[in-house]
Amino acid sequence: MSANMISIASSGLRAARAALDVTSQNIANAGTEGYVRRSVSQNELSASNLHASYGEISQLGVRVAGITRNVSGFDQAEVRRTTSDATRADTLVDGLTQLSDTADNSGVFTAITNFQSALSQMTASPANSSLRANVVEAARTMAQSFNAANNGLQSAVTGMQNEAAAGVKDLNDLATNLAQVNIRISADTDPASNSAGLLDERDTILQKMAAITHINTTINADNTVTVQLGTGTGTTLVDHAAAGSLAMTKGSDGNISFTLADTTGASTAITPAGGSLAGQQQAISAGVTALSGLDSVASAMMSTINTAQGHGVDQTGATGAAMFTGNGAADMTMALTNPNQLAAASAGSTVSSQNGSNLSAMISSLTSANVSGQMNDYLFGLSSAVASNTTMRDAFDTIATNAKTSLAAASGVDLDTEAANLVRYQQAYQASSKVIQVASTLFDQLLNL
Repeated sequence: MSANMISIASSGLRAARAALDVTSQNIANAGTEGYVRRSVSQNELSASNLHASYGEISQLGVRVAGITRNVSGFDQAEVRRTTSDATRADTLVDGLTQLSDTADNSGVFTAITNFQSALSQMTASPANSSLRANVVEAARTMAQSFNAANNGLQSAVTGMQNEAAAGVKDLNDLATNLAQVNIRISADTDPASNSAGLLDERDTILQKMAAITHINTTINADNTVTVQLGTGTGTTLVDHAAAGSLAMTKGSDGNISFTLADTTGASTAITPAGGSLAGQQQAISAGVTALSGLDSVASAMMSTINTAQGHGVDQTGATGAAMFTGNGAADMTMALTNPNQLAAASAGSTVSSQNGSNLSAMISSLTSANVSGQMNDYLFGLSSAVASNTTMRDAFDTIATNAKTSLAAASGVDLDTEAANLVRYQQAYQASSKVIQVASTLFDQLLNL
């Protein structure tokens, strides 16, 4: 009986020691990113009719079956999905904000209104050299403002393209790393071994992937994972030990597209449904549209003023020359070199005429074309896009935060709980030690009979 007690108590010691080790590991990794709380899985060791006098009583103690990760696959999938949605929204809002701020800070709208104001002031004395110089300078400033806005928007788009390219590289690196982790997981055939660290590494990689693009995951029977991109089944990025590769292409208009060379070698066009790549693709598209819209406003201004200039004569009596050259905001340039070239007078007027008929017609043309209104609508459209997408982003962020909170409650380390476990397992260890001590005393007493 004493020997049996010692055997049972020894198994209890081993189980308590394993539980203490795991609890210590949990406490040590309380702040480690991606760490999932562990617990010891135990099985009762039992035998029927071990002793006839004890009948069916189990007397073989306990066995440590392995280390269990306390995590819900559903919660993890929700965190990946909501992270993908939130990251897309965050990235899109960041891009749209950059576009809106760039266009607004360029001062184009102010430059347009200042130019129109200078034209209106010139009507008081069309031949006045100072007033003419003010118009020329205002026109030059306006052209430079269009240039600056275009350059700023183009720089923003280029920056987003570079960030997307970096995201593609990161995704491909993660895919390669995940394939290597899959190999190590599949090689771990001992169910009682401590493979929890590999599974943590696997899940951390999946979380990082989800922040870059929407992924579909399948956890296989051997705990390896298959990753597909796109909506629905998509195409395979990682399959056991094989990893595909995503590539980004920049179109002639500046927009970006993606192609996946999957694990079979087949290439398929992919449209990211979430993550930073989706946000960058959408923000870049908005940037390309913003550049085109700015060109439209610049072209409207140049066409309106140049046409009006051609209908009048300048101070030398010559037909008015084009005030602006260029094809859009990028190369819009003030072409007049002398204030006397402003064609304020109507055709047929004398040299140095005070006639301001064509100047009035020019102002009327600007009013009809409503170029300042076009620019105002342009800026309003950009700011409205920021506002509406910010509202959506905040909603996605809240959902993602709730999902992370739910996952943390199920799989995170709570130091208060672990401290209580330390006391409990220490008491269990001491109790098993006491059983061994009692068994030893009984054995000594038997020897002394």
